[in-house]
Amino acid sequence: MRKITLTLMAAFLLLLFSPDQLRADTETATIPNKVETETSTTETVNSAEANARIDRLMEIKVMDVSTLTASEKRVLRKEVRSIRSEMKANGETAVADSRNNGIYLSAGGLIIVILLLVLLL
Repeated sequence: MRKITLTLMAAFLLLLFSPDQLRADTETATIPNKVETETSTTETVNSAEANARIDRLMEIKVMDVSTLTASEKRVLRKEVRSIRSEMKANGETAVADSRNNGIYLSAGGLIIVILLLVLLL
């Protein structure tokens, strides 16, 4: 009986946790290969602008906001939103945005894990 419960508990635990790779987008952006110099300079300018945006986001993230006034904080929030919306519109990935990492566990899954722990221990 104990072997069956351990097997079932392991199966439930494997089904509850899902890695980030399963949620990843399958579409990939392709950049057309053109030999023209205009296209390569445009891509260089766009990547430089993207790097500048990412650098600014990292600067804001590192800032000590506890010393700022409410109006300064509001201005920073608006700036971050505008940078993120520009990056989203241009199809750039936000390296500074780390909110998409982690393991997600539903409330029902958490209850099942707790019940299994109580029953087995």
